Amino acid sequence: MRVAVLTDIHGNLPALDAVLEEVDAAGVDAIVLNGDLASGPMPAQTLDRLAALGDRAIWVRGNADRELVAAYDGTPDGTLPEAARPPTAYAASRLTRAHRDRLAGLPLSVRLDVTGLGPVRFCHATSRSDTEIVLVDSPVARYRDAFADASEPTVVLGHTHMPFDRLVDRRRFVNPGSVGMPYGHTGAHWALLGPHVTLRRADYDTGAAARTLRASAPDYPGIEEFIAENVQTVPSDAEALAIFTEWSTTADAEM
Repeated sequence: MRVAVLTDIHGNLPALDAVLEEVDAAGVDAIVLNGDLASGPMPAQTLDRLAALGDRAIWVRGNADRELVAAYDGTPDGTLPEAARPPTAYAASRLTRAHRDRLAGLPLSVRLDVTGLGPVRFCHATSRSDTEIVLVDSPVARYRDAFADASEPTVVLGHTHMPFDRLVDRRRFVNPGSVGMPYGHTGAHWALLGPHVTLRRADYDTGAAARTLRASAPDYPGIEEFIAENVQTVPSDAEALAIFTEWSTTADAEM
């Protein structure tokens, strides 16, 4: 089995379409959708495109997917940062009941046997949480603790939007990076597994993408900021790492 992994699409349909074109050319057997799929400017269109993948698609829940369901149900997550609440409310208001029900039924993680890699665990953040932050430079002890309930020799995660491939105490941890909100390099990031691990990046016409996003979501809160910071340019990996490290430290202190 060869597997494509797409994570953190965040309702960026032009980026998703660029990746799916490459995925189709790669001839994979399965496509793992590793969480945070729809929360962004084009949520319904993105979910419809993913649903059209049929049985090839294997869905995993991300924190933003759970938060969309809560917002749709009228019980928004009170822990959401203030800046994230208007975009989440917007995306939830564009969903149908079928969209909501699909997101509500997603598992926290899945396990697949991949050619050349053997058993692989796929989860959005960690195998025990959809919000826990594990970074490329996190200590070995943090990895051991966060993935103590997962025995697979290879784990594929997302959540931090930064691609990496790291060996930790004889276990391999892979983050494909983000399709729709990448850090480090522009383009839409994804991973190809089997028999090797290949981190991929699909370039696409950012000008055309910007026009599509503006036309499709003129009322999306901060649409110009979304385009400027996720399509036309992106934060550096160093900037993102500093922010996530601060968030992780704060979360640890509150536990």
